[in-house]
Amino acid sequence: MEKINAAESIGAGVSRSGGQSEELHATGVYKVTCIGADGQVKWEDTIQNLVTTVGKNDLLDKYLAGSAYTAAWYLGLVDGGTTPTYAAGDTSASHSGWTENVAYSNSTRPAPTWSAASAGAKSTTATAFNINGTATIAGTFLISNSTKSGTTGILYSAGSFTGGNKSVSSGDTLNVTYTASV
Repeated sequence: MEKINAAESIGAGVSRSGGQSEELHATGVYKVTCIGADGQVKWEDTIQNLVTTVGKNDLLDKYLAGSAYTAAWYLGLVDGGTTPTYAAGDTSASHSGWTENVAYSNSTRPAPTWSAASAGAKSTTATAFNINGTATIAGTFLISNSTKSGTTGILYSAGSFTGGNKSVSSGDTLNVTYTASV
């Protein structure tokens, strides 16, 4: 004799993420083109920069201040007489791993022109350094002070060429663009 016991069973489960995560990383890339006195491209290189702690703090303080913020920014050149090193703690007054090179005839550090931000990035147009001597350039930096060799203002970022130090000669023009991304 056979018996059948009828039974019914139901199961359900719900899973859900316990939170959300979003990160903001301040980064940037410099692109540099050296145009010789003859108008020909001598070399090109890029720089993956370090955004300094004071640069990040300035970005946050100004953006989240609740009022309109405008600042002038300037580009500078890193000297290649030695191999530079960069640290998150670098400031305009204290950056012991590198020095500025001022072998250009511009009366001040040149000011870039910025585009409107798009897709989390903001770029400059090419900013010209008119070289007036023979020099070795290691890289470039972004700062809020126009004075050549000035040590005040906010040092936002700095970095070295990916291909090593580069030589420049009097009559050359260095065209520098910068793209900041978050």
